Amino acid sequence: MAQYFHIHPDNPQQRLIKQASAILHGGGVAAIPTDSSYALVCHLDDKGAAERLRRIRQVDDKHHLTLLCSDLSELGAYALADNRQFRLLRAATPGPYTFILEATKEVPRRVSHPSRKTIGVRVPQHAVTHALLAELAQPLLATTLILPGEQEPLNDPEIIRTRLEKLVDLVIDAGPCPLQPTTIIDLSGAAPTVVRMGRGPLAPLGLSAES
Repeated sequence: MAQYFHIHPDNPQQRLIKQASAILHGGGVAAIPTDSSYALVCHLDDKGAAERLRRIRQVDDKHHLTLLCSDLSELGAYALADNRQFRLLRAATPGPYTFILEATKEVPRRVSHPSRKTIGVRVPQHAVTHALLAELAQPLLATTLILPGEQEPLNDPEIIRTRLEKLVDLVIDAGPCPLQPTTIIDLSGAAPTVVRMGRGPLAPLGLSAES
């Protein structure tokens, strides 16, 4: 049975953040709010939790999971970016964008794409997510909370609790999130490629949907 924490979206209660961090450190899978939609997250270094996360979403190892990072310096420990790529990252973060980049050796092999050795990374702009990342002092492994056969992410924490209470260990209720997932931009090739249009606009980055 999943635990259910009501956490203030702007001023997270540190007591509950510490408890949530302990659940994740112990191998738990949690549904948490972000600046784009609710996400399923687990500890980066926990193989069993990562496998559970994939089973809930019913995705294989070719589906990019995302590292939620607290800032660009932490992101740089897990993904390689040249000067051109870094300027784009700096313009877009924090915010509702996911970037696909070449993974560094710090990323567990089971987490990166099996053939491309790439990883999805992002810096979300949500107080609860930031508080949790600060408490953990490392990225979270994440995927958008879209259930198998559905097109949109779950947005109501009460519904998430009802539908996932036997599959996850924790649901954090910080109110509704936007229904749109992140915009995904692949930076691993010669030029940026827009993989998915989501909440993050392209114009501020100098990109278009045809990129």
